[in-house]
Amino acid sequence: MSGIPAIHGFMSVAASVSSRVSFAGLGAADLIVDTAYAGGSSGHAGDDPIAKMIPGVGNQGGFRHCGSPFKGTVRLSVLYTTGGEADWPDFLDLQTGTFTYFGDNRTPGRELHATSRGGNLLLRDTFAAAHGTAADRAKVPPFLLFEKIPSQGRDVRFRGLLVPGGPTLTADDELAAVWRSTGGQRFQNYRARFTVLDEARIPRSWISHVLGGGDPLAGDCPPTWRTWVQSGACTPLLAPPTTVIRTTADQLPDNPQATAVLETIRNHFRQHPHGFEACAVALWRLIAPATGRCDVTRPSRDGGRDAVGEYILGPPADRIAIDFALEAKCYAATNGVGVRDVSRLISRLRHRNFGVFITTSYFAKQVQEEVREDGHPIALVCGRDITDTLHQHGYKTVADIQAWLDKNFPPL
Repeated sequence: MSGIPAIHGFMSVAASVSSRVSFAGLGAADLIVDTAYAGGSSGHAGDDPIAKMIPGVGNQGGFRHCGSPFKGTVRLSVLYTTGGEADWPDFLDLQTGTFTYFGDNRTPGRELHATSRGGNLLLRDTFAAAHGTAADRAKVPPFLLFEKIPSQGRDVRFRGLLVPGGPTLTADDELAAVWRSTGGQRFQNYRARFTVLDEARIPRSWISHVLGGGDPLAGDCPPTWRTWVQSGACTPLLAPPTTVIRTTADQLPDNPQATAVLETIRNHFRQHPHGFEACAVALWRLIAPATGRCDVTRPSRDGGRDAVGEYILGPPADRIAIDFALEAKCYAATNGVGVRDVSRLISRLRHRNFGVFITTSYFAKQVQEEVREDGHPIALVCGRDITDTLHQHGYKTVADIQAWLDKNFPPL
């Protein structure tokens, strides 16, 4: 119900000896989800493991095709991401199987589709075909997702077989041209959303068959790919977390830029801490767009609730609203939210209500355990959730967030 996205979709599975394929074995290896594939050690571009696994796609760039987007002959496409570009935050949501990827028009001076590798052209054409007939979808190349493994040379991890769009996305959400600016110049790039199919293993035989120009629906075609082509229905690879207890480190930003963004928020409300309550409501709306009416309560009469609102469910013609209560704490990184803070919110929840607690710090382990073990319907939003959410909505730097704060929450 909270609508909170999965955080840290990338780099979440540690490499191990048992899940790493050697460089020498790449040419014959199947692709297994979350398995690491080793790069070479010669010190040149030939160490790239993707080019050795998928011959013909090249060893550079985020888009790597077998075929030409300009001629409409792409048979298979690799999407490669480092998962660490601040301006282009590719993001894998493990709980929903949705992967967000940004196109290849990343500097001013070119039209949206006029990129050298034709990545945006491929996105335009494949997302259009995905909404067509079965014959149209048959022309969509399989997309294979790889990510760089930090601090391990050229090693990569296979993240899954992708199809454009997804069962819970609207056409506007699937592929959108977003504006960015640098050096005072504006330009557009695509933000594309794919679905990772529920396939644990992609057979080497099928990859070779597709690369050789064979019918992708023949041979050892993965069943979920065949189903999507034939019917348009896709089965996402869903991976709910095995634990909901996060460490303090997991709840605070893990890079200097995000830490500075969070400190900017704290400084903005240092002289008027109650002003953070309205900011918390705005942050919650970014996390949960279906939020309807939400009113900040008077500080002297909040009764353990800094805001009360409604979360909207159902079709436009017959919607229902579920009430929720929101509590907000603009705490320093060293000051965690304790049991007493959350107990006040719990005591104010009525039957069929849920709660939201937003803090710029972290939640103590005991708080998380009691909330989850007792089944309290409360969404716990910590400091890293805040910075990740802002980043995904384009607020990446201190200047970005300060401008947002000044516009929406001007100092008293």
